[in-house]
Amino acid sequence: MTKKRGKKFSIKGEYKQSWKYIKECRNYIYAIISIFFIFVLAGFFIPVPETLKNELIKIIQELLEETKGFNQRQMIEFIFLNNLKSSFFGVVFGMFFGIFPVVSSLLNGYLLGFVAFASVNEGGFLILWKLFPHGIFELPAVFISLGMGLKFGTFIFEKQKKKKFLEFFWKSLKVFVLIIIPLLIIAAIIEGTLILKFG
Repeated sequence: MTKKRGKKFSIKGEYKQSWKYIKECRNYIYAIISIFFIFVLAGFFIPVPETLKNELIKIIQELLEETKGFNQRQMIEFIFLNNLKSSFFGVVFGMFFGIFPVVSSLLNGYLLGFVAFASVNEGGFLILWKLFPHGIFELPAVFISLGMGLKFGTFIFEKQKKKKFLEFFWKSLKVFVLIIIPLLIIAAIIEGTLILKFG
């Protein structure tokens, strides 16, 4: 009688499973993308109350002050760690009914809309083409993370709550390590280089 051998670890297989899980989360990812761009438009077209405007400017100024004098390596590290933390929290804190991913998408969308509006006022609409490369890898990584976080929060509606909690958690973690982190590394290198080159 022959013993059954355990499944061999395959990085290719793990990647396939990760992309499969992203497909399972696609409706949640689309929901996050929709919220994000609705609030980008809101931040761009709807006049900001003076008190909120001052707060947003303060956040941007503090960020600029924090990164002042950074060399390329420091800037890349700063961007990567910042995005890593935001994306990870987006997944993990999604367990609380998916509230955190929705709020995060809303706030980041609004802030981007505000920054885009301020940039256009300074340098015209062509300035938006300079902003585009900054988000080409970062935004997909963030959208996937927040979408998985939103799906994670739905475990509460499942019959086997504990089982679904663990299933969603481990699948999300696998996607995070194999897909999100590499995207964030590429994003940080591109952004860190462009910020120092063009300001």
